[in-house]
Amino acid sequence: MVPQRQDAVYDHRAQHVSLPVTVHYEDGGASESVLILSPSHVEQYYTQLGRLIERRKQARERNK
Repeated sequence: MVPQRQDAVYDHRAQHVSLPVTVHYEDGGASESVLILSPSHVEQYYTQLGRLIERRKQARERNK
């Protein structure tokens, strides 16, 4: 599953985020779908991705 190059949308009424994704199958096929995230999931991924971005930045600096 890969996020599409579209912005995620926050639905205030449903209190969730919709993230357009492409699902890739082992047989080579693919389909478009939507990943629904709760606010707590968004916060969790925000923290995790922030750490990964920082680690990548540090690794790039070491390899200069």
